[in-house]
This record gives sequence, C-alpha cells and structure tokens, in this order.
Amino acid sequence: MHIQVNGAAIYCYTGGKAFDAAKPTVVFIHGVLNDHSVWALQSRYMANHGWNVLAIDLPGHCKSGGDAPASVEQAADFIGALLGAAGVQRAALVGHSWGSLIAMEAAARLKDRVSHLVLVGTAFPMKVSPALIEASQSDPEKALRMVNVFSRNTLAAPPSALGPGTWVFGTGMALGRRVLRSNPAVNVFHRGFVACDSYAGGEAAMAQLTCPVLFALGAQDQMTPPKAAQGLVNAARAAGQSVSIASLPVGHHQMTEAPEETLFALRDFLAR
Repeated sequence: MHIQVNGAAIYCYTGGKAFDAAKPTVVFIHGVLNDHSVWALQSRYMANHGWNVLAIDLPGHCKSGGDAPASVEQAADFIGALLGAAGVQRAALVGHSWGSLIAMEAAARLKDRVSHLVLVGTAFPMKVSPALIEASQSDPEKALRMVNVFSRNTLAAPPSALGPGTWVFGTGMALGRRVLRSNPAVNVFHRGFVACDSYAGGEAAMAQLTCPVLFALGAQDQMTPPKAAQGLVNAARAAGQSVSIASLPVGHHQMTEAPEETLFALRDFLAR
C-alpha cells in the first residue's frame, strides 16, 4: 500500500495482510541500493503472526516518491513522519546496514514510541572506502559488483529466502540495478554511501534509547564486521538498555543468506 508522507506517496509492503494500526507494528528499513523485498520472509512471517508490518521503500527508491534521504538524520525524521501518517503510536524498528543507522537514530528521537530496536549488519562508524564511494558515482556497475562480492559469503545459500539454491549474488546484482534505475534524478547508490560514511551520531543515539536492542550480526560479514558494532553494544549497555546479540553464520545479507536464523532471532526478540 501507499501512505502519503511529507507530500509523497511512500510504498509500504504489509506482508499480504490488511494494515491495522491497532495491532503491534514493526517497521522494516532497508539499506543502500535495496528495497522492501529484502525482508520477504521476515515481513510475511510477522504479518501472519499478529504483527502489523510496514516494510518500506525509502523515499526516492523504487515504488516510493519523494526526495531520497541525503543523511541518516533526514531519513530518521522521515520514519517519525511515517508513523504519524500511518496513525501508529508505537512501533518496533528493524533496520539493515544503512537502515540500521536510520532505525537507531529514529529510535533515539522517538524514544518511548519505539518498543524494540533491531540492528542487522550494523557498525559505527559505518565508514565506506573512498574508492567505493567514488565508484558508486563514476562506475556504479563496478561498485555494485564489489558490494555484492564483499556482502556475500556464498553464491547460492541453502536455503535462501527465495528458495533453496537461489543465486543470491545474481539476485543482489539485479536488485541493485533496479533500485538505481528507479530514480533517474538522483544516484541513490552514491547518496546512501555518503550518508553512511558521514553519520557521526551513533553513540549519542544509543545513549538516548529507551527500548531493548538486538544486534543481528554476520559472523563472516566483510562490510560491517561484528567487531565494528562493539562500540554501539558498549554504549547501549552503558545507557542501561537490555542488549541481545545474535551471531549469524553468514556475511552482510543476513536476511537472504540466513533467512530463518534471522527471522527466529527477530521473532524471539520481539516476543519479549
């Protein structure tokens, strides 16, 4: 479905169930050059097990209109506006990679309006190599291939979210090309990477949280290695938050390469 947010039509996948703002709500936030579809298994499961699901395309991405966010802070403000437009008083936020920074910053700003925070494949600072930032602008196809090589620990995960033997590298390439083509006015690849690289508010955001936090980290993640999340883990604990850590036996695309393990970690955490 589409929801009008800040004057733009924003696409929200509801997991095949009618939207009902009275139910507990979970918002899924994708990363750079992704869209709502990366949460296919997790969003459908939650929608069929008592949760209201909003798996979004960020503004300026794929099925969503509006201006593509140029910073984590701008995207976090959008999440607050989305909840208001949808009539949702309180929600769990689940974000992957860039989406994890957006979810974290939004949770810090929304405070008690966020019931749970799930950070999948996160790191802080989330620095991006200058070569990759440059390539995302000058040679997006080369940069996309680099990202998919670094993000994957297998070519065909058994099983994947799309079925056993799915060529996850190929599907990742196809998705990235589609997302990039969806906005001819803005290079969302380059803009997203710059937003990740320039975000400086991670530990300050953690200090403002009022909800429990789950870190779902890929043990073989080369894009956001587990050790790169340790500062956030420490900051959350220092702030007195309940912290859970799930170590998943994959790389940076936890949702498609370890879909069931990612789902179970998410399901059990949200059930608390």
